[in-house]
Amino acid sequence: MLKKNDIGPQAYRDAMANFAGAVHVVTTDGPAGKRGATVIATCSVSDAPPTILVCVNRENPNNDAFLKNGNFALNTLRAEQQPLAVAFSGLSGLPPQERFALARWDTIASGAPTLMDALAVFDCELVDTKDHATHRVLFGKVTGLRIGDTLEPLIYFNRGYRAL
Repeated sequence: MLKKNDIGPQAYRDAMANFAGAVHVVTTDGPAGKRGATVIATCSVSDAPPTILVCVNRENPNNDAFLKNGNFALNTLRAEQQPLAVAFSGLSGLPPQERFALARWDTIASGAPTLMDALAVFDCELVDTKDHATHRVLFGKVTGLRIGDTLEPLIYFNRGYRAL
């Protein structure tokens, strides 16, 4: 059905529930401290130079750490890493400092925590940002990569986690 009337937030959310996306944990570390968040809104921007973008909620003051640290790592989750996605989404109630204890992390290039057994890791230097409405778009030049085993990815669809 086509709708041309004003689109309210709930109608928009309902339509976006039909948008399937890979689940990631985006992380940072540096002078502003360690931070991680579950995200779906991310994509490739360019391969020359390799650049990705990630959207984070700028209404959460904890997400200012990405800007202040100047780095981030995008860690693509496997299906069995759903508990990690739930923890970093904040829905589990686990304090932020304890979320990183749920997995094995190291660093590659930027200093941001990288998930050792992720499907893929894109370690980035923050090169630009764009604020729009409730979110901040982070643009990162990929300075380090890790390609994990090809396993089932974790997908978010219809307000729930799924394996592909």
